[in-house]
Amino acid sequence: MDVAAKPAPPAAKDYATGQEVRWCPGCGDYAILKAVRETLARAGSLKENTVFVSGIGCAARLPFYMATYGFHTIHGRAPSIATGIKLANPELDVWVISGDGDAFSIGGNHFLHVLRRNVNLQILVFNNEVYGLTKGQYSPTSRTGMRTPSTPMGSLDYPVSGAALALGAGARFVARSVDTLKRHLPDVLERAHRNIGASFVEIFQNCIVYNDNVFADFTDREVADDKQIHVQHGRPLVFGKDGTRGLRLKPGAIELEAVTIGEQGVSESDLLVHDEANKALAGMLVGLAEPVALGVLYCDPVPSYESLVHAQVEEAKTETPIHELNDLLRRAPTWTVGADRD
Repeated sequence: MDVAAKPAPPAAKDYATGQEVRWCPGCGDYAILKAVRETLARAGSLKENTVFVSGIGCAARLPFYMATYGFHTIHGRAPSIATGIKLANPELDVWVISGDGDAFSIGGNHFLHVLRRNVNLQILVFNNEVYGLTKGQYSPTSRTGMRTPSTPMGSLDYPVSGAALALGAGARFVARSVDTLKRHLPDVLERAHRNIGASFVEIFQNCIVYNDNVFADFTDREVADDKQIHVQHGRPLVFGKDGTRGLRLKPGAIELEAVTIGEQGVSESDLLVHDEANKALAGMLVGLAEPVALGVLYCDPVPSYESLVHAQVEEAKTETPIHELNDLLRRAPTWTVGADRD
């Protein structure tokens, strides 16, 4: 008796297209693309059930390199188009790909509303703190004083924090990672993919041409252990090469401070334990300049927007006396056209 062979689980390479990947050599987008493909392979995602939607910019090329459905849309509007896709077919697995300029500048309004509505999407923002595709102008995340073709004397703007903006917009899942963290980034993307609702992931990504090494102060191997803290739900907020540093609430203040275990009477029991559902803690972690908090900073799911919309539609169907188009056309009030006049 012939027995059908069980299909092999998908591999990351199965989600690659025949398109030549065209980013600048050394661009962080290559690593992110690899992590996204790995995430889909881990989840066993069906290519015919997956959709990538992007706006404009270097990051927006990613849908071309995924063997799935994809839409390369207009500047800043990817969240709106993705929302329409999800409402039309909630069974689709929809990813939004954006850059910091695309998401937080021209797309800021659309970014805000897709998060507050909690549409069940994965929203990945590649943050390199510059406009790369249009040749190095400053972006909403660029640091004050940054010199670019559009700010030759230095930017006067205060930069936007993507994660803080997401929290303020009402996002129920907020996470951060780095393009070069080969193990951490796929794990964060996998968590975002499992979440039901709008999942926002900010990825610190290097632009080797126009803003090289902008994140070197916390991503270089020599400093990463002491300048990054990888948060995990239910575990103490510990960091450092030897795991001897941590975060606690500053005595007499509502803010975090970095301390060393064993100094000035500090023990591990004094450290805060990460709670993903604590939005106030997430806000403080986002605001830390050092160490930079990475991982799932906030996760407190509620029903997704499209599930509520479809439930509302079904409820309306049961309550309305109108079941056919003819019923709608002939509902009161009506008028007789062409009747004899006195």
